[in-house]
Amino acid sequence: MSRIGKKIITIPEKTEVTVSNGVVSVKGPKGTLTRDFRANVDVKVENGIVTVSPSKKAEHAVLWGTCAAHLQNMIKGVTESFQKKLILEGIGYKSEVKGNDLVLQLGFSHPVKVGIPSDLKVTAEKNIMTISGNDTERVGQFTARIRDLKKPEPYKGKGIRYDNEVVKRKEGKKAA
Repeated sequence: MSRIGKKIITIPEKTEVTVSNGVVSVKGPKGTLTRDFRANVDVKVENGIVTVSPSKKAEHAVLWGTCAAHLQNMIKGVTESFQKKLILEGIGYKSEVKGNDLVLQLGFSHPVKVGIPSDLKVTAEKNIMTISGNDTERVGQFTARIRDLKKPEPYKGKGIRYDNEVVKRKEGKKAA
């Protein structure tokens, strides 16, 4: 039995959850999200409460908790945005938003341009980039894509790291 799947999901005010043919749509003040739960689970909405139960097939019971977690994230995303922060460390490392592009100076001979998806909001102040949006998967995927451009190196700590990430530092060569 799934602990997360058994939990009852309450719907906050100003948020609507509708289910039709296994497609769940969540509408709130920050936008609308839809997801297909056709064969995996049965989703029921009653009196401001969403319940998730596994469908009759045994192999779908494995996805019961995962689908419940996706539904919780959808409800949270349309009421309050998800946010991740990236920190640039290194001399000459800069970031700025120009139109629909994020322009990064990462110590290469050229600036790196990354297109910002239309459903995400990116701000860059000094050496901190903030990515926010209502879909946690899109925010996490875009943040990881930016971090992959220049991962933090262990000797000086230069690169792009998450706000709460700890970079393990190594000791350099010792002179004899």
